[in-house]
Amino acid sequence: MNNLKLNSRHYIIFGMVVLLSSCKEKSLEKSDTLAIGTMEKETQAPKKQLIQEFKDYWYNGTAEITSYSLQQARYGEIREGNAVMIFVTEPFLPGLQVKADTNDSNNIPVLKLNATKNYITGIYPYSIMTSSFYPVYDNQHALKLSFSSQEWCGHVYAQLNNRNDFEIMSHSYFGSEADQDYHLGKTNLENEIWNKIRINPADLPIGELTMIPSLEFIRLTHKELKAYKAITTLTKADDINTYEITYPDLERTLKINFRSEFPYTIESWMDTYKDGFGEKAKVLTSTATIINRITTPYWKQNSNKDLSLRDSLGL
Repeated sequence: MNNLKLNSRHYIIFGMVVLLSSCKEKSLEKSDTLAIGTMEKETQAPKKQLIQEFKDYWYNGTAEITSYSLQQARYGEIREGNAVMIFVTEPFLPGLQVKADTNDSNNIPVLKLNATKNYITGIYPYSIMTSSFYPVYDNQHALKLSFSSQEWCGHVYAQLNNRNDFEIMSHSYFGSEADQDYHLGKTNLENEIWNKIRINPADLPIGELTMIPSLEFIRLTHKELKAYKAITTLTKADDINTYEITYPDLERTLKINFRSEFPYTIESWMDTYKDGFGEKAKVLTSTATIINRITTPYWKQNSNKDLSLRDSLGL
């Protein structure tokens, strides 16, 4: 798989990274092992050098927006909906861990993913968004993750900040989860996998390892947020690669299908696990299949005349 040996190619980044001015407007009781994570700072690998192809695609003043037809498992049934992935590069403040508004040599260039899901459960709707901020240099874990879910029963929010260890903050309307703050030791993050695929799939973690599942899966299934044993593989069929994560203890398997050539676009995914509670619980598979993909500076397109762009995405 010569196309996966991206990390053997060496190029130099010239000059300062171009800034994108996107979005201008400004449970469960945890076990003792979760009380505190390692206090040692993450050992960063050398910065991966970016190929010209990467810079031309990701630093051209646009974002990549992909819409998907969603079949989402919820409460023991499959729900129809849509998902959208918005990938965009932006400068990131390492201290505050938010988007930088000005140029600074200390800014960290990241590939940001905002992933949304919308679907209906009976009479009421679900609206979900997850954000992950991953260094384009592919030399450390995601700098920040955030997740929120809104539905008529209430909303939940969780955030992970990568500092000396993983700092976790979570809020929920469920009494058993409520307000939580704790630390975890650093390990692989499922949420960062999507970003890593787009930057350098040759660097994906392979084999038997530990991984923290997605914030969405943890919150909606009311599982304990911690690292679980995971078995991961990367396979190729024609021009599609499949990255598979299996969590034996969670009885869950996630498969992400993406193009084997740059820019490694994500075409579909399948997520299989036991969904629902009590008698409604059953093993179901959530799927997402691409509708359309565009590259555009969406943050400038907020006028009524831009509504046709949503039609192009099938939304």
